[in-house]
Amino acid sequence: MTETETFETIRYTADVVALTPAREVLLIQRGWPPHEGAWALPGGHVDPGETSLEAAVRELAEETGVTVTADDLRQVGVWDAPERDPRGRYITVAYVAVVPVGTTITAGEDARTARWWPLDDLPERLAFDHAAILSAAVASTP
Repeated sequence: MTETETFETIRYTADVVALTPAREVLLIQRGWPPHEGAWALPGGHVDPGETSLEAAVRELAEETGVTVTADDLRQVGVWDAPERDPRGRYITVAYVAVVPVGTTITAGEDARTARWWPLDDLPERLAFDHAAILSAAVASTP
């Protein structure tokens, strides 16, 4: 490496697509920038010493009150486009879980609210690249 080369700071996150057999998805309304007020998938930073799978389980519970186990989650893919987040370089591992219809939700501190949305009546725009993550999760879930 030369003196003129620099390292890019990369942040590691996990997102969860929680679906019901009735074709609903769980979204949170963001309570902070960027995309404050927009609807998004539950998720967040992977903590030190934690895997993305462990972070997905934790973030889903913290942001929505929905508890799943690691065995309930299936990896959908990795999203790493350089401009996917206006705060800088974020790489996310996305997971999908199918939960029972009527699963109770409670918005956590990071979310203004949480709600189930029918897949055929989603908000006009989701935060970040969450629409692409949701599409991939739905396409991969029977």
